Amino acid sequence: MQKIDVHTHIVPDVLPADAKRSDAWPSVEIRDRNDAAVIVRGKVFRKIDSRSWDVERRIKDMEEDGIDVQVLSPMPELLSHWLPAEEADDLCKIMNDQIAKMIGSKTDRFRGIGMVPMQDPELAARRLEDVRSQGLLGIEIGTHINGVALGDERLHAVFAAAEALGLVVFVHPLHPMGPERIGGKREFAAISAFPLETALATVSLIGARVFERFPKLRVLLSHGGGAAAWIFPRIDFACSAGDLLRDYLPEPAARTVQRFWYDTITYDDAALGYLASRVGGDRLVVGSDYPFLIRQPRPSVFAERALPAVDFGANTAALFNR
Repeated sequence: MQKIDVHTHIVPDVLPADAKRSDAWPSVEIRDRNDAAVIVRGKVFRKIDSRSWDVERRIKDMEEDGIDVQVLSPMPELLSHWLPAEEADDLCKIMNDQIAKMIGSKTDRFRGIGMVPMQDPELAARRLEDVRSQGLLGIEIGTHINGVALGDERLHAVFAAAEALGLVVFVHPLHPMGPERIGGKREFAAISAFPLETALATVSLIGARVFERFPKLRVLLSHGGGAAAWIFPRIDFACSAGDLLRDYLPEPAARTVQRFWYDTITYDDAALGYLASRVGGDRLVVGSDYPFLIRQPRPSVFAERALPAVDFGANTAALFNR
């Protein structure tokens, strides 16, 4: 069975600044293969290198990591849920074309997840047809759409279309709440807040009864769902302990949590084991967060060591319905 890494990111090597665009339009500056940066609002958002777009360099790293296939998705900041919808639509085409181009160069080594202009849900729902026509497996979205919770009914048109087209929705933390409450070094605060951000998005989807409305929708949560698995026993206890939440949910949260899919980026054997005990080993797929600093090295080795009885290949096939 192939070793598949479902959580990797790309940045295009050509994304020029454009004075005619809004000030939040992102761009890429490249000096050489080991010195590049994503620029947002005139400042360096993240330093990157050619691993973000160089197919041969990625494949070399994949071989060192024991990975046969990477699923490519946009660098989260490039989702740009805060751009005007027309600009976001243009950026989505650039990103989806880049992913499709990389896949086309090595069809045996790459699959892809694209993006749509979520700030305009009706337009985004229509663009899902284009995503599927390019052979992409789904879309990546942030944990909120520029402040709009994922459970908000305005986004249901996208979920309905994704369900109908058989596309996966990959939820990734973006602009997390809480760093100002953590304080200290900015990077430390952001890293610490990401698991909390994923949990907030997950609870929003559950509270909105998204799986009751869209029972065939496949949602993949990044970073093992963050702190979500630790919250559901508390919700279920509250539902059973009195009238505060009685009849609020159609089923116990501990059951709904088993309807999501989760990548294995937890960095710790015991943490991954706990996640499996809460959501089921059949809901877990291997991920790394390549090529960024926080990536899980040798992700398949890590996952199989922690959970030797889990068939991650079969899980990935089920997630992507292949």
